[in-house]
Order: sequence, then C-alpha cells, then structure tokens
Amino acid sequence: MKSKIVSWMGMSILGLQLQAQSVKLITLDPGHFHAALVQKSMYPQVDPTVFVYAKKGTDLNLHLDKIKGYNAASTGATSWKEQVYEGDDYLQKMLSEKKGNVVVLAGNNQLKTDYILQSIQSGLNVFADKPMVINEKGFLKLKSAFELAQQKKLLLYDIMTERYEITTILQRALSMDQGLFGTLQKGTLEQPAVTKESVHHFYKYVSGSVLTRPGWFFDVAQEGEGIVDVTTHLVDLVQWECFPNKVIDYKKDIQLKTAKSWATPISAAQFKEVTKLAEVPSYLGKYTDAKKDINVMCNGEINYTINGVHAKVSVIWNYKAPEGTGDTHYSIMRGTKANLIIKQGAEQMFKPTLYIEGGTAAAAEQAMVSLAKEFKGLSLKKNDKGWEVMIPESYKEGHESHFARVTEKYLGYLANKNMPAWEIPNMLAKYYTTTQAQKMASKNK
Repeated sequence: MKSKIVSWMGMSILGLQLQAQSVKLITLDPGHFHAALVQKSMYPQVDPTVFVYAKKGTDLNLHLDKIKGYNAASTGATSWKEQVYEGDDYLQKMLSEKKGNVVVLAGNNQLKTDYILQSIQSGLNVFADKPMVINEKGFLKLKSAFELAQQKKLLLYDIMTERYEITTILQRALSMDQGLFGTLQKGTLEQPAVTKESVHHFYKYVSGSVLTRPGWFFDVAQEGEGIVDVTTHLVDLVQWECFPNKVIDYKKDIQLKTAKSWATPISAAQFKEVTKLAEVPSYLGKYTDAKKDINVMCNGEINYTINGVHAKVSVIWNYKAPEGTGDTHYSIMRGTKANLIIKQGAEQMFKPTLYIEGGTAAAAEQAMVSLAKEFKGLSLKKNDKGWEVMIPESYKEGHESHFARVTEKYLGYLANKNMPAWEIPNMLAKYYTTTQAQKMASKNK
C-alpha cells in the first residue's frame, strides 16, 4: 500500500510539474537583444528547454551567448537549455516541427510580420517585440493575423515594457485622480495635451556589456524607420495612460495632423565599432553620402489627435550618450487642475523623476495617501512649481527587468484566457498610427 501511495504521489507531483511547465518557447530568428531578455528570468509555467531556429551566423551566436551569460550569472542564474536548429530553411523547419507553443520574435522587422502571420496560420501563439509592423502593407497583414488568431483562439501580443516603469505607472494613476489632476485637457497642435519624447543611442550597454548591433539594424528597410520603431512605445503609452481600459477604434478615433522624419549620420568608424563588422555592407550604400557617413532615418515626430485629444510623440537617436548619461524620456500630461511631468535629464541625474505642477497641497497629499495603499513609502518633496514624487528605490526596476514583467503578464493571459477586450483593438490603433505617420512623413520629405 505504501509503495502505491508513493507511486501515486510521484505521479501527481510529475503531473503538476508538467502542468506548471505547459508553455514551450520557440525563439525564431533572434536578431535583437530583446529576444534574450525574455529569458533573463525563469517562469514556473515555462519549460526550461527552448527551441531556437535561425540561420547560422553572428545574430544567432550573440543571442546564444547572452543566454549562456544568464545561465552563468553570479546572482539570479537561469537554467535554460537551448536546442538549436541552424539552416537556411529555419522557418519551414520550425513550422513543420512545431516543438513549442509560443513563438518569441525579436529581430529583423522586415521579416517579422510574415513570421507572425505564418506562426498564427500554423496554430502557434506569438509573443513579439515591437514593432510588429513597419509600413502600411505590414499593417494589413497584422490585421489579418489578429483576425486569424481570434478564430484559432491563439494569443498574439507585443512586448510593451514601458508600461512597467514606475514613474509611468504613477503618472497614469495620478491622471485618474480628479481631485488632483482634474481631467485631461484637449490641447492644441502647438501645445498638445500629452507629449512623450525619448532619446536613444546606438552605442549602449546591455547586461553589463557594450551591445553589438547587427549591420541590418542601420538599414531602415529591415529595421524600420524610427517613426515606426521606438515611437511604438510612446504611442502605446499615450493610449494606455490617457484612455485606460478603453477601446480605441483606429478608423474613427485617430486623426494624424503632421509627421516628419530625419536622419542621424553614422561614420564608417562608428558603424564598425558598434557592429564589430570589418566592412560596411553593400545594402547600406543607398544611405551613404560623399563623406562615407551612413544616414539612418531613425528620428521621427508625430502630431495627432486621439479621441479629440492632441498628442505628440517624438524619438531621437544619437550615436553615443555623454559619459555618465544614457537614454532619456520626457513626458507631460496636462490636466485641468495640474500637470504631471516625467523628466530624465542632468538635473535628475538621468533617472526618471515624476513631478506634479499645480494642484493643491491637500489634493496632492490625499493622492499620495491613496497610492500608498499599493505603493508603500511614496512621499512628496516641495519645489517651486509644485512637488516631486519621492519613490522608494525598491520600485525602480531597470529596463531589462521589465521584460520579466511583461512576459509574466503574457503568460497570465495565455493561461487564464483573460486578456482585456481593449488590448487587440488598441494594438491595431497603435500600429495604424505609426504606419500612417511613416507614410505621411515619406510624402513630406
């Protein structure tokens, strides 16, 4: 009897383990470091064996090296087991074998939309890095992919890490406090109700090392122009913060006003430094000027209205940040009673910092009392224009940690079938905004 009980218990434990590890990841053609960052943490419902399909080459090697680094980390080490298929027929092989049930995509954006659609057609869930699409043609494919995913009861979702940054979370929460913020202004083209700007750098550190960029990253035909790449995050935050939990219908709620894009020149020496390539690839010749600089169309600005509210998003890329600095973010939401502003400049030691401008002391203090129920330790520091929101260090996770947060969210939706009804239409609204802006900016050049 005892042996039967032990055997039954062992089978039960095994069954629980199999249920807990019911998600099997497939990493397809990893060319961007975000593919690896999904695996910087382990997840109880994810099998540690990951199936990787890609061409043999540098992109694949860099990806696998990052996973090895996470497995060998002195703290928080992971235990991933990568099963790799290398070959030119990697896509067909993945689709025919279907060894997993969630395809992770982060790489060449020219190929990504087709990867999404074909994965969904083959009955696989998709967890994709931004951007899912880089032009109007891709948007139509994405629309088809979402329709098919719904029919097949599959989960297609993009990786919106910026929703998990603490100053953004608190800016959103405070904007819903009518006693402090009032209501969101409508704004104008000259003074939008909401503005989000970010500055990024080609030369940067990831997981403690200088990031090696693939050569194609500088080809906007493969990576996408800046106006459809990083601005994806900013457009997403406008929707997520200004209209929380509400469906955005891109056919009637979005009106583009102006859009422009411009280039950042990268010297041949800088290109070789950040890519580790000995020569500049021939496909970049069409962007190269008489000085041999590669002019990368990575900067963009969009002015538009969403539900009648004027919004502005812009992104700028420089080669390298000054010593001691890094990528920066600026955001303002203008309310009828107060403004909520995130700054990340020299005055803030290049750390995102949230300010309240205007409003009353009583309303600001009451807002902190309400928020402290979820975020313990919040306080206010008076300044000339209002208050700085003092946030405990424990809430200040870095960009890399946010990948675990959004992956956990995706896994929860996958297990519980409870993704909010607004997510899919709002993803479509987001990519409609960026791709239509790219189309408008191209006409204006």
